[in-house]
Amino acid sequence: MSYITIDQTNIDQEHICCAFSDKKCADSYSLKKEWLKNEFDKGYVFRRINERAKVFIEYGPAEMSWIPVTAPNYVMLGCFWVSGKYKGKGHGKALLQEVISEAKQQGKEGLVTVVGTKKYHFMSDTKWLLKQGFQECETTPAGFSLLYLPFEEDASLPHFNELARRGTCPVKDGYVVYYTNRCPYTEYHVRESLTETAEKRQLNLNVIKLENMEQAQSAPTPATIFSLFHNGNFVTTDLSVCMDSRFDKIVSKNLRG
Repeated sequence: MSYITIDQTNIDQEHICCAFSDKKCADSYSLKKEWLKNEFDKGYVFRRINERAKVFIEYGPAEMSWIPVTAPNYVMLGCFWVSGKYKGKGHGKALLQEVISEAKQQGKEGLVTVVGTKKYHFMSDTKWLLKQGFQECETTPAGFSLLYLPFEEDASLPHFNELARRGTCPVKDGYVVYYTNRCPYTEYHVRESLTETAEKRQLNLNVIKLENMEQAQSAPTPATIFSLFHNGNFVTTDLSVCMDSRFDKIVSKNLRG
């Protein structure tokens, strides 16, 4: 199967994988497309399988990423997903190899990406990336891991920015959410689902939308797609926590952990 690159010339006609059939997230889906359009001019790339499926990879210059990591002359991997019947057929390796080849042609030092020390929602598979040659260069108390794939032995070492390295957020009272339009689900579920869930429980909720690269690079979480904190402590990247039916179970499990 072939892969196509989504850019300014075709993004209005082509789907971007996630949420393309979720009507309630239509506005969020449009916001993700607008986010992509702005980032394309900064070297961001969205590549997917030429099918109506969730098989894709996103990446761009680390210096321009919406992630609090310092990695000069690296390529930052964003969302990287192979789902359903397409798993186990080599699509992940093929997409990753295309990025590696492109990065080497550009003279980059390597690839870098953020994952969880255990499986975190909306983040790539840590074990799979390690099998592809990635190495861990730093972790945070909140359970995030910074992986890199250097092209040369003397490549510089990427690192988390200071606030993200601490693993806590500055707001110590109640629940705090940080999110961006990097995902076509977040706007709806944060603004609608989580707001209703918090009101039902009379929770103190502070919603912080990261509106630009500078804000994202200064965020207290590497998971700038979506992160929930409670009393300053990281809780989860699982967006389904926004839903009334899932909130109590997810929060209880993660606060115990």
